[in-house]
Amino acid sequence: MEQPKPIYFISDLHLGTTYDSSSRRREQLVVEFLDSIADKAGALYMVGDILDYWYEYRTVVPRGYVRFFGALARLADRGVKITWFIGNHDIWLFDYVRDEIGVEIVDGMLVTNLLGRRFLISHGDGVGQLPFGFRCIRSIFRNRVCQKLYASIHPRWTIPFAHRWSSHSRCNEKPLPPFDIATDSLAVFAQEWQTAHSDAPVDFFVFGHKHIMVNETLPDGAKLVILGDWLRYFSYGVFDGKNFLLERFCSKLP
Repeated sequence: MEQPKPIYFISDLHLGTTYDSSSRRREQLVVEFLDSIADKAGALYMVGDILDYWYEYRTVVPRGYVRFFGALARLADRGVKITWFIGNHDIWLFDYVRDEIGVEIVDGMLVTNLLGRRFLISHGDGVGQLPFGFRCIRSIFRNRVCQKLYASIHPRWTIPFAHRWSSHSRCNEKPLPPFDIATDSLAVFAQEWQTAHSDAPVDFFVFGHKHIMVNETLPDGAKLVILGDWLRYFSYGVFDGKNFLLERFCSKLP
C-alpha cells in the first residue's frame, strides 16, 4: 500500500517588502523550497502573510511575484493541493490565484482532518484577545464598502501608501515577550478551544503571525505550532501522519 505523502506548512513569507533589500533573494529561496517539495508533498498550507502587500482590482493585479506564482503553478500542475490562508498583510486576496493557479483561499480558521489527525489552522491575527486599535483597523480593512472605496483610488497612490504603512508598522513593532505556554494568546486560545470542544478535540493547532518558531505540547497533549517566518528563520512545518516537525530550509540567506 502506497504511503500518503507528507503535508507542508509555511507562513509569513512577506514577499515584496520595501523596507529591506532581501525580498528578491527571499523569493528565490522560497521558489527553491517549493521546487524541492514538488515530488514529495501531498498538500501545502500557506498560513497567511505570504505577500507583504496585495490588492486585486477587477481586471489588474500588482506587478511582481512572477517566480513565486510560477512555482505555485508548477506545484498545482503536479497535483499538489495548495491552500492559502488570508493574513493581515495579504488581506485583500480575492480570486486571482484561485482562478489562475487553482489555489484554495481560506479567510479565517479551518478545522480539518489531515492524515487521520484533527487540525485547527489559522493565520492567528484574529485569534484570542486583540488590542482595541488592531480590532478597529482589522474591521476597516475587511469592510466591503471600505474595500470598494479603496479600489476606486488609482494604484499609483494606494500601492506606495500601503508599502509605507507596512514599513512603518514593521520598523515600529515592539518585540514580543519570550514565549510562555501559560500566557501566550494563541496557547490560551487553543486550551479554551479544547475545553469548549471536548467532544471533538484538536490534535494540532497551527498558526503563523507571531514570527516565532514554536512546537510545544499543551497540557491536554495537543500540539501547538507557530510556524516562524521567512524573514529570519526560513522555516516550515511538515506532518507525516504521526509527527509534526518544524524545520529550517536554511539558516540564513545565501
